[in-house]
Amino acid sequence: MSKIHQDIEKALACVKDGHTLMVGGFGLIGAPLTLIDGLTKKEVTELTVISNNLGEIGKGLGELLRQKKIKKAVGSYFTSNREVGDYYQKGEIELELLPQGTLSESMRAGGAGIGGYYTKTGVGTELAKGKEEREINGIKYIFEPAIRADVALIRAWKADTLGNLVYYKTARNFNPLMATAADVVIVEVDEIVEPGELSPEVIVTPHLFVDGIIKAKKILTKEGVIDYE
Repeated sequence: MSKIHQDIEKALACVKDGHTLMVGGFGLIGAPLTLIDGLTKKEVTELTVISNNLGEIGKGLGELLRQKKIKKAVGSYFTSNREVGDYYQKGEIELELLPQGTLSESMRAGGAGIGGYYTKTGVGTELAKGKEEREINGIKYIFEPAIRADVALIRAWKADTLGNLVYYKTARNFNPLMATAADVVIVEVDEIVEPGELSPEVIVTPHLFVDGIIKAKKILTKEGVIDYE
């Protein structure tokens, strides 16, 4: 069966109420803006979103926040969207803050089938409260569980029709990790090519991780987010 979707609604049919989603991006860079826009038009709620941040004010995941579709967010840089703090203060969203390296490693562990790991990051801070602590070779560590999601929505540069993915510079960010750590992975790309047109040397995410592909309809430019065909 083809992994390519022409219809955004069909591409997002796998997203259900209460699901945990991983969403790629650092700010709006490398964020799946087309898929996020599709979520703003989908009747879905009580989502847990794992992402570095929740977009910007009214943009990307910031629009989903305004629709109150996000119950909880797990990330490391929520201040890129100052409205997140407002919603949190009003009790309209739960937040779980993880250091950026911890967020990445927890996703990597989830993709590798590892239950969790010990890290020095966060020891002795508010972030360590309630977490298991262990001393190893005279050094204190805290235990961080692996992270997985029901669905990952990611952004790549190119895909072949099988689902092999190539990323573009820093827009790569968290996307490859997320592709390994979710039950279903949907990717939006700028270009779809035939098998064999991508060099094996540049493929980062193998096709076995990818369940659906859709062409991007929104891109980030110096002027902001624009629509394109």
